[in-house]
Amino acid sequence: QVQLVESGGGLVQPGGSLRLSCAASGFTFTHYAMSWVRQPPGKELEWVSDINDNGNSVEYAHSVKGRFTISRDNAKNRVYLEMNSLKLEDTAVYYCARSVEALSAPVGLGTRVTVSS
Repeated sequence: QVQLVESGGGLVQPGGSLRLSCAASGFTFTHYAMSWVRQPPGKELEWVSDINDNGNSVEYAHSVKGRFTISRDNAKNRVYLEMNSLKLEDTAVYYCARSVEALSAPVGLGTRVTVSS
């Protein structure tokens, strides 16, 4: 059974930073590209970033490029999202997902990020 447990969210001021973490289990982690997606209040899920199975290829949504960094630790079955220069519009619940099902119904509970002054 696929399990994804996100953590690291919180309340941060504009310009601040957070590091999100996702612990994966129930599947062969090294076989899958992984994604971060987010759901802003009252809006649909939106894709944020992808990382391929071995971590040497990444992609970002235009809205976060240059501010967010995705990474993974295949030894620990974890994927991370380093978020810097946070903006009000980054407020959302953040989910990790296997990239093949990134915009399907989230598996985990997500972690809430609130950017507010």
